[in-house]
Amino acid sequence: MGTADSPEPVKLMIALMAQNKEMIAQGRIMLGTEFGDVDSESESYPFSFSDYYQKEMGVELIKQFISFKDTVNPGTLSSIKHITNEMEMNLQRPDGQPGRRINLDPGYINGAQLVLATTKNYSHRLYLDQGIYGEVTLIFRKGNFQALPWTYPDYKTDLAYAYFKSVRQLFLTQR
Repeated sequence: MGTADSPEPVKLMIALMAQNKEMIAQGRIMLGTEFGDVDSESESYPFSFSDYYQKEMGVELIKQFISFKDTVNPGTLSSIKHITNEMEMNLQRPDGQPGRRINLDPGYINGAQLVLATTKNYSHRLYLDQGIYGEVTLIFRKGNFQALPWTYPDYKTDLAYAYFKSVRQLFLTQR
């Protein structure tokens, strides 16, 4: 019989998406205040993989990934998702129009995987806590991250793979 141990800490990462770099910068400031220093950031890139967010957020969206210096307990992912959802609400359009000006998607990287938090249940997602589900989005195998059938298209680009691999390496040096 196995024994239940405390989980190893993981590397918090958050994807930020907005219509402009100024809103991304504002989101980063809020995230830094809540989660500490950012230790890594990807290049920002045009988000042209889906029109899912266009009605709510507009067109010509840009996206960027960041990670944080301090590791976190993976059991806090649902609480982190609630915090980022609240930040999104606080940054809603000031003119009273519906919709977000920024999308914040938290997750974590450890030696074996990249996990994202979501409010949406689906067949491959596991319930975490407080209405939040976890999804293993990428696995690390044979020296590289590998996509799964449900991996979002922008998480399986060369830019994303290279960035996540560098964050994984940062994580491994922190263990």
